[in-house]
Amino acid sequence: MDNFTIQFLNGLANGMLLFVMAAGLSLIFGQMNVVNLSHGAFYLIGSYIGYTVVNRFGSFWLALLIAPLIVGILGYFIERYLLRGFYGGKNHLKQVLLTFGIAISLTAVIEWVWGTLNLAVQPPAILSRLIPILGVQYPLYRFSLIIFGVLLALGMWLIWERTRIGAIVRAGVSDAKMVSGLGINIERVFAGVFVFGTMLATLSGVLGAPIYSISIDLGFEILILAIVVVVIGGLGSLTGAFWGALIIGMANTFGKAFIPEFSLFIIFAVMAIVLLVKPSGLFGLEGFE
Repeated sequence: MDNFTIQFLNGLANGMLLFVMAAGLSLIFGQMNVVNLSHGAFYLIGSYIGYTVVNRFGSFWLALLIAPLIVGILGYFIERYLLRGFYGGKNHLKQVLLTFGIAISLTAVIEWVWGTLNLAVQPPAILSRLIPILGVQYPLYRFSLIIFGVLLALGMWLIWERTRIGAIVRAGVSDAKMVSGLGINIERVFAGVFVFGTMLATLSGVLGAPIYSISIDLGFEILILAIVVVVIGGLGSLTGAFWGALIIGMANTFGKAFIPEFSLFIIFAVMAIVLLVKPSGLFGLEGFE
């Protein structure tokens, strides 16, 4: 039972980390209709920048601040000068080729700067201890990820559903010309969404560094999981990204713990079952099937 409890908590922590990553992808993919395959590279570069900041300044909290800001600026220039001319469903193939090329280029730069050796980041000292939860001793850092993920999901839902900014973005997806006619700069709004999604991917990279060993292949691995999360939850749905991340986090954790040779199969089997029952995903929006 202790092993089951620990794996259950690990599944929650992994799910919340996946949510931070997939939430940004869901916003860019679902709200802007942009297929962004460079999202995993933003996660990866966040991990490496976080590693550098922690080793240079000895502050994990500073890494959480600096890495998203740096990559957010990079995301702005990518959106402004590369992606902006390829919005719309008719350009999905061009988006795939462009963002995949960006991912490969960023990965090559990372390999040139940091090399190919696996790196590790220690969690902040205040969170580097065990606490009793559900009758077991569990790392406080992983439990903090669970709390952070839940609070982030609640905050993002409130902003998206209860504020003017969220209403503008949702309206822009439905009818960008109408929103522009109201005097709103929809290009600036979409740029903000892309930068925010990029910063979320980077943030998840920094948060995941103390849990996963940082390796050059991690970007594409985490991208696959994030895409599965978005597909299961439904494009354009933050609620779907949250529950999809929990489902995949649990499936991935328990699969690797008890039947590791079938862990990847379990993830795609779950996705297949969900899509058979509901092709648009658990909380998919109309028009995104």
